[in-house]
Amino acid sequence: MTDIPAPAIRLTGLRKSFGAVDAVAGVDLEIADGEFFSMLGPSGSGKTTVLRMIAGFELPSAGTVELGGRDVTRLAPFERDVNTVFQDYALFPHLSVVENVEYGLKVRKVAKRERRQRAEQALAAVQLEGFGGRKPAAMSGGQRQRVALARALVNRPKVLLLDEPLGALDLKLREQMQVELKAIQREVGITFVFVTHDQDEGLTMSDRVAVFEAGRIAQIGTPEEVYERPASAFVAGFVGTSNVFSGAVATALFNREGTFSVRPEKLDIVAGEDGNGVVAEVIYAGPITRYVVDLDAGSRVVVVSQNRAPATVSRGQRVRLSWHEEHVVEIPTGEMERTHA
Repeated sequence: MTDIPAPAIRLTGLRKSFGAVDAVAGVDLEIADGEFFSMLGPSGSGKTTVLRMIAGFELPSAGTVELGGRDVTRLAPFERDVNTVFQDYALFPHLSVVENVEYGLKVRKVAKRERRQRAEQALAAVQLEGFGGRKPAAMSGGQRQRVALARALVNRPKVLLLDEPLGALDLKLREQMQVELKAIQREVGITFVFVTHDQDEGLTMSDRVAVFEAGRIAQIGTPEEVYERPASAFVAGFVGTSNVFSGAVATALFNREGTFSVRPEKLDIVAGEDGNGVVAEVIYAGPITRYVVDLDAGSRVVVVSQNRAPATVSRGQRVRLSWHEEHVVEIPTGEMERTHA
């Protein structure tokens, strides 16, 4: 009988209170070895506090943190086999790139020749060969981000924690770094835990995503599962854009009671006087056009269409919206939904 390996990270009953405020209100989570896992949620949802408790920068008010099956709940950060990459990179401006990367090894008394060799290998892993002699100020934002990543990887941690490391980059560079980070993670094969409030970032990079709401996990799943089958109205609205219908509007549209979600790109729109709504706004966004439609049933919805041909629908026009039944997702109304209504 083969023993099942312990997960890279296991959180059990994890809580963190600051006075009367529960920043983390009970999190149970397992992250597999070698997984790219993202914690996604708005500001104040608890995701960064959970990351800091994994790293050891915050002590839990209750619950346990295990790394590779070992309880590290009360251990100091330097006693845990993890490294953290922060949004501001925290590079030493007076040190060269290679000196920044090998700094942690120097603190650990690794021999000079070995630490230089390992630093050069880490720089090569992030495609920065030949940049070791430069100072951080002479590098672009994307290059500095890769230096910070190399500095974390050089210690060969079991888990790499990334606290919104792409937040300071411009859109094009951020998209490029998303692809590079995922490629690096596959190459080095260690567990990445990525905190972000950017929905596209979380969906693009992750093997699985945990969506946080009010200190709890609202849903865990693959990007496809979270996007296509949201477990709550909050998840449907936060992860991407969704049209959520309930009450009389849902009954009028779908001929059944409940709460339902339809993603904007799943709706079809055509002009016609026999339509079921009126276009309130047309927003051109390059590859897509976004239509805001006021339905006769009493709800405002968003429709997204790819710009494959010139637009035939304009503001103030009556339109008919249609959809396929399989794209209508019924959303369960759980305790959290009722609490936050």
